Amino acid sequence: REKEKGNVGRVIVAGCLVSDGRISRTARARVLRRRQPVYDGGISTLRRFQDDVKEVREGLECGIGIENFNDVKVGDRIESFRLEEIKRTLEPTASAGAA
Repeated sequence: REKEKGNVGRVIVAGCLVSDGRISRTARARVLRRRQPVYDGGISTLRRFQDDVKEVREGLECGIGIENFNDVKVGDRIESFRLEEIKRTLEPTASAGAA
């Protein structure tokens, strides 16, 4: 949940509290405003105090910059997620072999 915002260079950084799970710099981020998606993109900056970090865990505060998005407002929610590509296989499953 965004608590405040500020500038770090030319990037708008949202001051956030990680309420559940963890946020990784390599993750994707979705900005929600009044429960409606506003933007979906990558995380450009992840900071803890003045340090760039790779990950922030639940219960800690951090600063998050979203790639190509500067319209962050106080009260916005930022969801972090990771896309995984799962290759399909043609191997039969255990239940299919029994039929």
